[in-house]
Amino acid sequence: MKPMKSGFESIRNYLGSKKEKGRRKIALLVDGPNMLRKEFQIDLEEIRDVLKDYGSIKIGRVFLNQYASDKLVEAIETQGFEPIICTSDVDVRLAVEGMELVFSPVIDTIALVTRDADFKPLLSKANEHGKETILFGAEPGLSVALKNSADYVIILKEGVMEHEYDSRDLKGSGVEDFSEVPLPDKG
Repeated sequence: MKPMKSGFESIRNYLGSKKEKGRRKIALLVDGPNMLRKEFQIDLEEIRDVLKDYGSIKIGRVFLNQYASDKLVEAIETQGFEPIICTSDVDVRLAVEGMELVFSPVIDTIALVTRDADFKPLLSKANEHGKETILFGAEPGLSVALKNSADYVIILKEGVMEHEYDSRDLKGSGVEDFSEVPLPDKG
């Protein structure tokens, strides 16, 4: 997989082109301590808008540790997400709730916002049970194993979203250098 530089609109078009019949029912889980840092400039509204073109977000949860500021919790609630304050390990709580969603008939797509390889088993189990997986990550520090476990990978680098092509997107196209491939159109 090689990254393809793109902006917000092309990411929306890219995921929009992946629509199947009917709307996808999405659970969005955010690893707050790992991703909601100034250096990554993560915009949860932008992520939500990208996913809305792909399906309906049925669950939007942001997992935070007990040290999260009241202003951060309020901002997350204002954006329409459910803040989950964890008094113990955030990764464990997110993984447990993610596993519950793997077995939920209401959800068919799990979107994770993280860089942490600890969530590779969650993505693998979701795929094993027929759930689509979307990973929103950030560089530096995004786990290669995590990227290779997701159906779709969107990376934030220097405030710009990029997506990666893989062999499923271009099977039989004869393309070997994915960096030169244009984004697919909607429809």
